Amino acid sequence: MSGLKEIRNRISSVSSTMQITNAMKMVSAAKLKKAQDSITATLPYSEKLSELVKNISKSIDSFDTNPLFLKREVKSILILVITSNKGLCGGFNSNIVKEVYNISSKYKNPDLMTIGKKGDDILKNRFNIIGSHNNLYDEFSYSNVKSIAKNIMQLYAEEKYDKVILVYNHFKNAATQIITKEQFLPLSVHTDNNVSISGDYIFEPNREKILEELIPKTLSVQLFKSISDSIAGEHGARMTAMHKATDNASELRDQLKLTYNKARQTAITNEILEIVGGAEALNS
Repeated sequence: MSGLKEIRNRISSVSSTMQITNAMKMVSAAKLKKAQDSITATLPYSEKLSELVKNISKSIDSFDTNPLFLKREVKSILILVITSNKGLCGGFNSNIVKEVYNISSKYKNPDLMTIGKKGDDILKNRFNIIGSHNNLYDEFSYSNVKSIAKNIMQLYAEEKYDKVILVYNHFKNAATQIITKEQFLPLSVHTDNNVSISGDYIFEPNREKILEELIPKTLSVQLFKSISDSIAGEHGARMTAMHKATDNASELRDQLKLTYNKARQTAITNEILEIVGGAEALNS
């Protein structure tokens, strides 16, 4: 009977685990919807802002006055790594870490800035972390992201880094997150002839000044959108992982129940045989 008790305890344990994973799946599904709404709300503004920058930058002859456009020989690089603060989301964080290692193999001793505790915990043993913004998720807002973007722009303008790269998970759907590597700085000069300024505009005070005002906003929105993308990807990955965990727990519970029923049937059969054998012994 001790074997039956052990199986019953395992069934109870697996059932409890299944309830937890199912609850986590439902929570992640609700958070995913909120994160998707945030991306949907940000996207039109981001696209229009990028369009304005493209239009204005195309009509400017020189970008020497704006340090964020200046390309330099890449001697020092900063990688902004976006992961999550929590685990239980499959390969969401480990895939980003692998991508950082791939990038680091192409550049000598890159510095890192991290958003997300999971990436920070792993990468700090190998790389120089100049800043960790793990508490950003506690109060995620555009103003907090803007301060991080401003810090990065200042580091680039002061020529402490010659290139800044964003690495994050782009949300495609709940089951798929695409590892994305984007150049954050320097900004690309748009020379596409298909991009033109439509309409007759008078720029006041001038195009250079307007572009100077738009660039920080554009970069801040880009970073905000990337982090929002990563948050949606995290909840999608966790929802998928917890769904699989729930299915596996359900399958294991069914197997344990079958094993329990077989063991119980065997125990009852043995008891009947013992009773019959005892009765025959008394009659003889």
